[in-house]
Amino acid sequence: MKTFYLTDSGKVRTHNEDNLVILSNANGEYLLAVADGMGGHKAGEVASSIAIEYLKEKFNSVLTMGTKEEAIAWIRSVAREINERIFKYTYEHIESKGMGTTLVIAIYTNNYLLFGNIGDSSGFVFKDNKLFKVTKDHTLVNLLISTGELTEEDAKFHPKKNVLMKALGAVNPAEVDIFDVETDVDGILLSSDGLTNMLNVEQIENVLKMDLSLEEKARKLIMKSNNRGGTDNISVAILDRESGTDGN
Repeated sequence: MKTFYLTDSGKVRTHNEDNLVILSNANGEYLLAVADGMGGHKAGEVASSIAIEYLKEKFNSVLTMGTKEEAIAWIRSVAREINERIFKYTYEHIESKGMGTTLVIAIYTNNYLLFGNIGDSSGFVFKDNKLFKVTKDHTLVNLLISTGELTEEDAKFHPKKNVLMKALGAVNPAEVDIFDVETDVDGILLSSDGLTNMLNVEQIENVLKMDLSLEEKARKLIMKSNNRGGTDNISVAILDRESGTDGN
């Protein structure tokens, strides 16, 4: 396996509210996660940090993710606990009221590949030189698309396209969507919407197909996003099933 993750503040934002991580254990099980925080007074980066730090703590405290069913329960439990911790923080720090974070997780083992998602950060799989989006964004425009009130083309330019319907710290209780994916993929990509708002699936796919290292691919994705405006923080976490060493 090869892994790499990278985050960038973009061209417009003065600070970075994204947090992300890739972890592995002795059983060859991998956890990838991207959290995109929101809220004033730098509270967004607090919320995303709470999410990622708790994920690290929980992943490192177990020897194995267990069965698929156990891993699904683990994702749901971790998300609920992160949500409670964010609400507790905002109760104790009134200036952070309204903070929250998206969260997208991938758990990859020899026996299963799971994605967990709340908000509008994205999870993709790469197979046979094609990129496929697995997760569904919890946004107002996606809701309008699903009810037939908006077309996908119109959604790209909708003034409220970034309005979230669900996020950790915004709703209680918080329930994540779980996606069960076949393990025979060539790679996994997680990203914040700072990438997907600047580049479409085909443009991201073209970079992933290049004969480059994972670090070079990550840097190129961020560079291209910044070249197209870089209106938000940009984060990418990549796993490639080819043999190799981990990096970050």
